[in-house]
Amino acid sequence: MKGAPFLLVKHFVLIMISFSMIFPFLWMVVSALKTKEEIWQFPPTLWPGHPMWTHFAEAWTMAPFGQYIFNSIFTASVIVLIQVINSALIAYAFTQFKFKGNNILFSIILVTYMLPAAATYVPSYVILADFNLLDTYSGLILSNAASVFGIFLFRQAFMQVPHELVDAARVDGASHWTIIWRIIFPTTKATFITFALISFVQNYNSYLWPSLITTSESKFLITTGLRQFFIQEGAYGIQWPLIMAASTFAVLPLLLLFVFAQKWIISGISDQGLKG
Repeated sequence: MKGAPFLLVKHFVLIMISFSMIFPFLWMVVSALKTKEEIWQFPPTLWPGHPMWTHFAEAWTMAPFGQYIFNSIFTASVIVLIQVINSALIAYAFTQFKFKGNNILFSIILVTYMLPAAATYVPSYVILADFNLLDTYSGLILSNAASVFGIFLFRQAFMQVPHELVDAARVDGASHWTIIWRIIFPTTKATFITFALISFVQNYNSYLWPSLITTSESKFLITTGLRQFFIQEGAYGIQWPLIMAASTFAVLPLLLLFVFAQKWIISGISDQGLKG
């Protein structure tokens, strides 16, 4: 019974921390239901007098948010697929092949991770322009096809796989592709899922680089489209209820992703990649 007060305090603190993290989203949704006057009212009200549910429909029709969300989900999904495959293959080469300069090459890859992302924008922009890939899905996808973080994460996970399993598979005549997806993948599945989720959220939320290489509204990601809506329709704060409604559209896919993938997210955080 001595631990009961401690548990009570612990649960209270956790509840308060959880509420503080979800409060901005709740405030965003509630603000979308308010009028402009209620948003600027002081002291603020927790719930509008007459919820304006029509704000969501109005914001949805004022800009092609369906196209924006599709662009973000489509490009992020393809990028994740490419990154998972090439990161796994590169990590497999670093952990299973013995060649001269292995550690030096891996160090060079890690050094590139230290570079500010903005420092790569100009050369990347020039390369895409030379290949006529500006303002295209291909440009968005190919410019994000490699992930240094993914290579590092997979390499660390693959190093935990017992060499006996890989050697036994080679004795049985298994190819490298078979070893990766039949031996290594099942024992490091949590790493694959964790990286895929992190990469998806990162690419879905990407703003600066996509805004530099896309100019057509039909190619805008949800982040760029939301900014465009804020400037043109929102008029810098005049239509805050509509801006809050549009922001809800942008966040909703990620919330749904978390609801369906929370089991794997928790598993990826707690699991080290091996069972037993």
